[in-house]
Amino acid sequence: MDTAFRTPPHSTTTDGAPRTVGVEVEFANLDAPSAAAVVRRLYGGALEPESPHRCRVTGTRLGDFAVELDMRSAHPGKAEAEKTAEGEEGAPDRGVGKAVGKAVDGVVEALRPWWGNIGSLVMPFEIAAPPIPIARLAELEPLFSALSDQGAAGTDASPLFAFGLHLNPQVARTDGDYVLDHLKAFLLLAPWLRREIRVDPTRRLTGFIAAFPVDYAVKVVDPAYRPDLDGLIGDYLEANPTRNRELDLFPLFAHLAPQTMAAKLADPHVRPRPTFHYRLPNAKLGDPDCCLAQDWNRWVAVEELAADRGRLDALGADFRAFAARKALDGWAAEAGRRLAV
Repeated sequence: MDTAFRTPPHSTTTDGAPRTVGVEVEFANLDAPSAAAVVRRLYGGALEPESPHRCRVTGTRLGDFAVELDMRSAHPGKAEAEKTAEGEEGAPDRGVGKAVGKAVDGVVEALRPWWGNIGSLVMPFEIAAPPIPIARLAELEPLFSALSDQGAAGTDASPLFAFGLHLNPQVARTDGDYVLDHLKAFLLLAPWLRREIRVDPTRRLTGFIAAFPVDYAVKVVDPAYRPDLDGLIGDYLEANPTRNRELDLFPLFAHLAPQTMAAKLADPHVRPRPTFHYRLPNAKLGDPDCCLAQDWNRWVAVEELAADRGRLDALGADFRAFAARKALDGWAAEAGRRLAV
């Protein structure tokens, strides 16, 4: 098993700063305080409980971690923030209606911890690590084994667990060609990635990591497809009006072109970030044969292909030929063969 973390072709941003990666992992059978204690034991810092189902670990040697039940209704602070964002706070006084609303809110707030207890039976807890320099990613590997040792359960532990590992690599550049090359590379390697990862059936059924439509992939991987950034975003949103893709580009597009995205999309859950939001890997806590390095190195294969325009265009033409022959069932093996050359 390859446990060395590979370095992508571009390890710094345009200003020379080391690129960073945000890592999020979902799990069950370990509550927020217990998981936060694991983080603190490994990386130091201060444990700050915010609710029965949400903790922060601040001031660690890697930065600030968040540990929480992935279920908004269990977190009062988040709910209030969403109300404010939606304009519910500061609304005009409507007398009895407002009083009743406040009474209902009081009941809901009293029930939040219990609702979180119920939700924790089926919803995952999540650890969100701070952005970490690529060169220090190996420092996160002990977290996965330590969580497993404490009883944290990953995707394979139950048919009900559709848990994922999300990687958020910071982009090296912000021009349209750079983003497009990485999207092309991902579309070409996605069937191979799914085969290598053996994506959990329950995760596929949830729809949160849906594959890109074939017609859209065929269009984008065409070597002649070279729109500007606004054109790329417009085409993407027309074919993918959802965040629920294996590679979610909404956060990146919202960062690069906020006005364009605001005009085309109304989704309060999209947080602008200069990162690729790669959501395909399973959360394999409890599996001794899996490690963070494996999934990171698969992502690096995408970046390596994106950095080689000749290989990218050649594979794009071949993918389109496979699609024209309705032979894409064999593309995963073909892509794997071409990567091995």
